[in-house]
Amino acid sequence: MVRVPHVQEATLTHPLPQPCAPPAPAPEPRDVEYPGVIRLEVDATDLERRIFKAHQTIPVSPGPMMLLYPKWLPGYHSPQAPIELFAGLSITASGKDLPWRRHPTEVHAFLIDIPEGSEEMEASFQFLSPTSKSHGRVVVSPDILNLEWNVAVLYPAGHFARRITVAPSLTLPEGWRFGCALAVESQDGPTTRFEPVTLDELVDSPLLAGRYFRHIALDEAGEVRLNIVADQPDLLEATEEQIEPHRELVRQADKLFGARHFDHFEMLLALSDEIGATGVEHQRSFEAVSIPDYFANWGGTMSQRTTIPHEYIHSWNGKYRRGEDSWAPCFQEPIRNSLMWVYEGLTQYWHHVLSARSGLWTAEQARQALAEIAATHDIRAGSHWRPLSDTTRDPIIAARAPIPWPSWQRSEDYYTEGALVWLDVDTRIRELSGDTRSLDDFARAFFGQDDRDWITRTYTFDDVVETLDRISPFDWAAFFEEKLRDTPTDAPLDGLTRGGYRLVYGEEQSEYQENKETVLGTTNFLFSVGLMLSSDGAISEVLWESPAFRAGLTSGGRILGVNGRVYSATELKRAISDAKEGRPIELIVTVGKRQREVRIDYAEGHQYPHLAPIEGARPRLDEILRPVLKGRYAR
Repeated sequence: MVRVPHVQEATLTHPLPQPCAPPAPAPEPRDVEYPGVIRLEVDATDLERRIFKAHQTIPVSPGPMMLLYPKWLPGYHSPQAPIELFAGLSITASGKDLPWRRHPTEVHAFLIDIPEGSEEMEASFQFLSPTSKSHGRVVVSPDILNLEWNVAVLYPAGHFARRITVAPSLTLPEGWRFGCALAVESQDGPTTRFEPVTLDELVDSPLLAGRYFRHIALDEAGEVRLNIVADQPDLLEATEEQIEPHRELVRQADKLFGARHFDHFEMLLALSDEIGATGVEHQRSFEAVSIPDYFANWGGTMSQRTTIPHEYIHSWNGKYRRGEDSWAPCFQEPIRNSLMWVYEGLTQYWHHVLSARSGLWTAEQARQALAEIAATHDIRAGSHWRPLSDTTRDPIIAARAPIPWPSWQRSEDYYTEGALVWLDVDTRIRELSGDTRSLDDFARAFFGQDDRDWITRTYTFDDVVETLDRISPFDWAAFFEEKLRDTPTDAPLDGLTRGGYRLVYGEEQSEYQENKETVLGTTNFLFSVGLMLSSDGAISEVLWESPAFRAGLTSGGRILGVNGRVYSATELKRAISDAKEGRPIELIVTVGKRQREVRIDYAEGHQYPHLAPIEGARPRLDEILRPVLKGRYAR
């Protein structure tokens, strides 16, 4: 018999707990101008302690006021503002120190009472940028600095970000140069004053500075510029043959979209292993950190060349056009991301296409990269229970922290699985139209409006469907509902098939896979025994329901030995090959303080993904990857 717990009736002497009354929320943002201009001064000269000092002068009126620290950040798709690194808040008005109170439930909000007669308030604080990756992404080194303005600004609640004007200035170490989309008003030694801008434009205009700096124009008008900083001056050296594909990327993007939604664009590229890797899109710039020898080892870093195309494409897809529920009036309001399969999935697809069209990749390298994506979703089981549409919430659910079983949990699959869906769309349009139309036509119709206009245009699911239907009539709504809502057991590979290729597995790695492993220091056995390993044998991923999974292996463990020999990637590769002849795969594995012997039952050899041409099929994928020769961009 199940016992039902008894809930004691409340008495006058012992009442049951009741919830507290909720605190007053932050004022709703209104589309009205905040009076006056906020002056912001940032001192970034403390390279040893990596501390940014911020000072603001804010026009005010007497009475209660709420200041907000940006929380929901565009480009991060989640509330990832590092409030834990905000410190030293001091507020004065009319020559007096003012006490402040943090909001009871909203830790990004600060409450102040402005005394009578006050017209301005002074606010000072520090951003304690990480000195170790254990604190967050490192953004300052002795030679490089990446400033995202949101870490150094407070703003008044109750207004759209576009209705708050800020006049920013920045002091850098002596002799440093920088790239930034903001217009410079004046310079006084190491201090630069920028022209006043709206708060949303300020936050959307990061700055990259360094001791070693190079600036390269990528188009004839000098409107698109590659700004490079590096850990050492020799890492800035690049041949004309290496720069030319970046110029061609700009030309191919012009032909794809047919318009530019910026007056100038600053690619902010850091070549460093001293600051944390990132890739964040903005309307008139992007910030990206790549491997130090991006140019110095050009032939050996091929797999890492998609960051620049990806973030550049986002100027059109994600910034100029953005899903309706991914836009918010200020940085306190949550976003919902339901259309991330367009924002990121379509960008992921096009970054493969433009990498090939520009010459950053060969067409074969692009096919090899697509083969790995296709195979990843071919072997993953997560889609059996969780629809693709639900993964659009992953930046909020996991905050991009590591997870133990990505093949089962799913992890932002709207990027890569979304790319396969858009390959399906592209090849389907081509087939339906007799190969007279393509997804390029959708690019110009949906993203190529209003040249030189960079005001964000939001869209809905219906807008996407209606535009596609004008390009090529089809039941696109039903198509996307199936791809987004169903939980299929098969990967979405119809686009490859219609593109003239099929996914196959073989004993040999492709050039792309070999390069990726070398650059990242990993070894990928996911397609065979189901393991992803670092160079020292640490297990970073185990494929759900794989032979390694059935043997009880998990991420966090480390392989010490293989068939009686000390672990190396070569030894495990040999063991997987030998297992085809009936030899066992026996491992010594350690997890924490426990060590055990593990036997993996597997005899199918290496299974590396490739794309094989379908005999007699039209090679539409090859046609997609070819450079576009016609359709010049015209202002």
